[in-house]
Amino acid sequence: MNLITRRRLLLLSVSTAILGLSACASLSQRAPMLTGVVAIGGPLANATVSVVDAKGLRASVQADAQGMYALGAEGFTAPLLISAIEAGGNTNCRYNATLRARCLASVVTSLQAGNTVANINPLTDRIVSDVAVSLKYIGPQQLVDGGKAAGITPEAVQAAKKTSMAGFGAALKAAGVADLEKFDAISTPMQANHQGVDAVLDVVNHNRNYDNPTSESAYTVLTDISFRPIIGLTGSGPYEPLDFARAQQELTAIKAAKVRVLVVGDSTAATYELERAPRKGWGQVFEDHFKPEAGVKVLNAARAGRSSKDFYMGGWYQQMARFLKPGDLVLINHGHNDQNCDLSKKERGPADVAGLCSYPNDMNGQPQFPAGKPEMSFQKSLERYVELARAAGATPVMLTPTTRVWNKDRKQGFPVVPQHFTSQNASQGFAFIGDYSRTVKDTAVSKQLPLIDLEAKTIAFANAHEKDWRDYWLAIADFKQYPYYATQSSGTFDKPDTTHFQHKGADAVAAMVAEGIKETPALKAYVALLK
Repeated sequence: MNLITRRRLLLLSVSTAILGLSACASLSQRAPMLTGVVAIGGPLANATVSVVDAKGLRASVQADAQGMYALGAEGFTAPLLISAIEAGGNTNCRYNATLRARCLASVVTSLQAGNTVANINPLTDRIVSDVAVSLKYIGPQQLVDGGKAAGITPEAVQAAKKTSMAGFGAALKAAGVADLEKFDAISTPMQANHQGVDAVLDVVNHNRNYDNPTSESAYTVLTDISFRPIIGLTGSGPYEPLDFARAQQELTAIKAAKVRVLVVGDSTAATYELERAPRKGWGQVFEDHFKPEAGVKVLNAARAGRSSKDFYMGGWYQQMARFLKPGDLVLINHGHNDQNCDLSKKERGPADVAGLCSYPNDMNGQPQFPAGKPEMSFQKSLERYVELARAAGATPVMLTPTTRVWNKDRKQGFPVVPQHFTSQNASQGFAFIGDYSRTVKDTAVSKQLPLIDLEAKTIAFANAHEKDWRDYWLAIADFKQYPYYATQSSGTFDKPDTTHFQHKGADAVAAMVAEGIKETPALKAYVALLK
């Protein structure tokens, strides 16, 4: 048999394994293969697929344009850790100092005599994530990089698969996946063709969370197409089932919308898990302020704990920006977490500076940042979103951050005053000091942008509601209705959360944003879309 013939037979074996057909038995016995598809709702084309086995043996291969890969498995010892990194040369899967690549993982606990299928997709990444957390890693990438595949047990993988099916079983069935009793996100052959399991991946956003003590990527977070959490409150635990029909309808609406409104923000705007109800961000309810017939779709990828810098570096912005079209609005609302610049803070100080911190402008409105690190300027970090929005033909809008219910002593109380600034502490923990809200305004002026002064609006609102402010900010008294808060140290009526909102407050802030659009001449084209 010549070399060309052997290669043709090998490719035939790989293709039939991926499609779920019977492979050539004699070839499979002589050449055990690891095959699968790297999929994200369509293929992760030309991704680099890497494998490490229980003894530390490593190998890699490149997937093709359809996301299919094949790797000789002879000599491998199960379990195997498999990972995929998007094409393009960026290999950073862990650190937020630079843009993180799109990285996914999968796992195999036993090898077959012939072809062993190991798909790699957001569902398999969460399975590996749950296993990693059970092994005391902060996320799947640390497990992959550590190469400790030998510690993975079939029991841990099976438990993670069972939990995953609780969240995705109904969606998979609705997508036409047959025989759910035998379905396995890892080992059931698939194609990245927007059908079956790949249709489910079409309406799932995938990311990896941020670990505060290290500033590294952490456990896998999955949300639906409108960024409702499916899993993400902790590194393991129950899923909130994916409503496949609703998500498909919303994907269609996003693509067909006359105007998409993208919310770039933090916890004050974010969409939350049902477990944390009635906590809500203003972006979660903002679509309610548009006329139903206006054809507006709000994409709210705002994420708790994120700063302007790592919201981009961690890939949160890119999830919704793929839908951006000319005429859309991009509302840029950061400032809370960019203040995490105190190097002297115990435990988190260095990590916060590395991963979250960006520095405000000085008193003369000039950007401040360490030498050679312009990305650590808050203004320059904000300008990134401005440039990306304008490049897509969209309209960027600057918003100052919402207020905390703090008085002049920076404690809960009244009158509420501006708080988005840093002052040099006694131990010199801040490399630069300044006013973050002022920097937002500086950016609006320098880039000739519409500005909504949401800090001023929320300060005025808080001071007008001194007696009933707990009805708007998060202050839960009914633990029977909201049991999550019975064990929390903040967000209760006795110990209110002075930063975040419940539904009434989120809706009030969303109304202020709508009011700001109406008040801004540069945004008059969007006023007719509002109720």
